Amino acid sequence: MRAMQTQTRNGERTVAAWLLVCCALVFAMVVVGGVTRLTHSGLSIVEWQPIVGTLPPLNEAAWQETFGKYKQTPEYRLVNPGMSLEGFKGIFWWEYVHRLLGRLIGAAFLLPLLWFALRGRIPRELAWKFAAIFGLGALQGALGWYMVQSGLVDNPRVSQFRLTAHLGIAFLIYAAMLWIAFDLLFARAGAVSRRLRRFASALAALVFVMALSGGLVAGTRAGLAYNTFPLMNGRFVPPEIFALEPWYLNFSDNIATVQFDHRLIAWLLAILVAWFWVRVRRNPVSERAKLGADLLLGALALQIALGIATLLLAVPVPLAAAHQAGALLVFSAALFAAHSLR
Repeated sequence: MRAMQTQTRNGERTVAAWLLVCCALVFAMVVVGGVTRLTHSGLSIVEWQPIVGTLPPLNEAAWQETFGKYKQTPEYRLVNPGMSLEGFKGIFWWEYVHRLLGRLIGAAFLLPLLWFALRGRIPRELAWKFAAIFGLGALQGALGWYMVQSGLVDNPRVSQFRLTAHLGIAFLIYAAMLWIAFDLLFARAGAVSRRLRRFASALAALVFVMALSGGLVAGTRAGLAYNTFPLMNGRFVPPEIFALEPWYLNFSDNIATVQFDHRLIAWLLAILVAWFWVRVRRNPVSERAKLGADLLLGALALQIALGIATLLLAVPVPLAAAHQAGALLVFSAALFAAHSLR
């Protein structure tokens, strides 16, 4: 009996390790996606070829053909007229690597999943969850192309709604795999305050909302305005936040409102996470729960510092990419904290 339990436990750890590797790949995908956006590389590949597009142009003729297709886009005509082939290669490779990572993640998830399933390593209660994750991955690929299409028309900028949805699904895929890995690696916490458990779950949800808000900031390029802190050009609430009609458009199209919302959520999270840390320290919880609270507080402090620096310096690529990665780190810490209290 003990030998069977040990074998089962080892099998669960193997599945958890596979999921963590997939999480690492998704993390890399999010970072590369951020750099692709920040370097304005996302519209460089104007076709969606999931199989044929795996290989990049392999000779001069292929490069010229690919570049010729890009020259037909509004981005080339309006933003990059006269761009050289070498300049095109600079933006092509970021988008190519981003798409290649998507294919790699699909293979890294599906092939081991089939192997585990054939060997009976996947419990029945997890099978539908893995199927849902794979479905989300397929949807993510299609949504990525749908997002790119929005920038291949008259205005060479992708829709902020599609960009935010694309980012949100990446976070959901990451969260689902990470949570299942935690389930396989860690035992239940036992008797824990229900309010504290709900508090942790609410914080994880709010971090997700903050990430979506960041997607809108990125999509509207709101970070290039109001490059002051803590005030927005001398005001806590800028007078322009309800400049658009109808009023609800301000929350998605008005850069003043979009940035204000993102700042407001960050302030709210700073207060709530600090209070959560105090609550965890005052309650009889496990060392893992205390570690989760510490990680969440530290990750959020780092993320806020990165956000302020990114804003004050008008969105330099390295800092902005680090800020996007930081959002996923905060989300990871929030999920770990929430799981440690279950």
